[in-house]
Amino acid sequence: MQATDNHTKSPQTPRETQSPSCAQVLMHLLRQYGVDTVFGIPGVHTIELYRGLPGSGLTHITPRHEQGAAFMADGFARATGKPGVCFLITGPGVTNAATAMAQAYSDSIPMLVISAVNRREDQGMGRGRLHELPRQQDVSRGFCIWQHTLTSAEQLPETLARAFQLMRGGRPGPVHIEIPIDLFPAPMPGQLDAYQAAPAPSLPGAGIEAVATATKWLTEAKSPVILLGGGAQHCAKPATELAEKLAAPVFESLAAKGIVDEQHPLCGGANLSFDCVRERVESADVVLAIATELSETDRNLMRDNYRFSGKLIRVDIDPAQLVCNAQPDLAICADAGATLQALAAGLPDAGESRRQTAAAEVESLRHACRSEWWPGSEGRFPWVLALRDALPKDGILVTDSTQLAYNTNHALPLHQPRSHITCTTGYGTLGFALPAAIGAALASPRPVIGLIGDGGIMFTLGELAAAVEQKLALPILVWNNSGYGEIRDFMDEASVEQEGVNLHAPDFVALAKSFGAEGCRIDRPEQLCAAVAEAFERKGPTLIEITAP
Repeated sequence: MQATDNHTKSPQTPRETQSPSCAQVLMHLLRQYGVDTVFGIPGVHTIELYRGLPGSGLTHITPRHEQGAAFMADGFARATGKPGVCFLITGPGVTNAATAMAQAYSDSIPMLVISAVNRREDQGMGRGRLHELPRQQDVSRGFCIWQHTLTSAEQLPETLARAFQLMRGGRPGPVHIEIPIDLFPAPMPGQLDAYQAAPAPSLPGAGIEAVATATKWLTEAKSPVILLGGGAQHCAKPATELAEKLAAPVFESLAAKGIVDEQHPLCGGANLSFDCVRERVESADVVLAIATELSETDRNLMRDNYRFSGKLIRVDIDPAQLVCNAQPDLAICADAGATLQALAAGLPDAGESRRQTAAAEVESLRHACRSEWWPGSEGRFPWVLALRDALPKDGILVTDSTQLAYNTNHALPLHQPRSHITCTTGYGTLGFALPAAIGAALASPRPVIGLIGDGGIMFTLGELAAAVEQKLALPILVWNNSGYGEIRDFMDEASVEQEGVNLHAPDFVALAKSFGAEGCRIDRPEQLCAAVAEAFERKGPTLIEITAP
């Protein structure tokens, strides 16, 4: 028997002796980029991808449909400002998630989609392989800001670096990275710890001359207005400071709701769809539009854009957006936050007297908006007030395309950024609110309420099981108007015979309980506060069915 040497090295761990796989490096790098949660449904093509999960530090959430995975990633991203991440199988995983990815693209939400794709030698060959989708990348080409298919495992670090730079350094949106199934187990050179995230890019600031011109125009303005869009989520403090210094009313797009506290006396809320606000914006001698598309969805489907009579200053990180929908007199391609800070620093204080005058004007406009509400809104207004009382001040409201949500868009005040997560803007899909609320609740310690219609919840009802698994104290309000109520109203208005809008609905309370959730039914606004408070105390979701008036 050979003698032992006291100086013999101890056996090395597998991590030290074995090359990490592509899947392991992927998980490691995601953690390096600050990702802690991923959403996905494993399949036969992603078995080797999931081999990299144990010990990675990532929490995996399993939805019940890939559309739910991407909606959860979307809600997670909107609640945090960080990219939401989902794992998809080849073929049907990608097509199932397509609608949710398109919603994220429309609303400029950072989302990293990692999907499998068939083995490299099978691609484009039409051999009838499992999940084969010819030109899979073409499916997502129209709703991703970048796509890439790995052709070697060694491309992974650079590919991820590019993906995160795009999502963090400009106008964000979904990025789709395809990894052939034969590359997941492929060995990568070096040790796992050697793989590090690329540093986040610095964001461009506004040029000195542009800031000077904007400051001069705003200083000389007699009736300025500030318009905030969804790209200004990180700008609450400088936007509020600028409004106060300028003594200017602030109006928000639906995507920007809550960026400036809607109880601030200078905040006119998300009321850009009403004629009284439109007249005020059009008559302003200077309009400062920050990170907004000025699109019809910002104005709640009011198709005609504003006819600006004064100077229009537009600020956006995306140069293409600076001329979209309205030609500016001054275009500033820069980060919104840095630009607002520079403007606020350079402006003289307008004084308390002008602030009080502007605040009185905003209050008058708020009352005028109420008189312009569409038919049926007054009957829902007590529910809006009840929801206002039920939602904690730091709460997040996640809404679907449903009647009550259209009223909360305008009449329910929110108080901080990332408080309004909605699909009523942009792409406007149904079924968003339940999985997006789950994503938001997993992302943030803030209380979350989901609001969805009886028609919309049937698109993604299965995700209630994921909320039960995660023991989320999540109230889901189901506005039950016995069908597609908004479309029914539009049909009546257009003298079109109702067809396809009156739906049979299940017993939602019984259905919720069959999932292991709690369920209750209410029909009076004064019942809502107690029902929501009880839901927040439970270790699991509560479906609260509201019988619409």
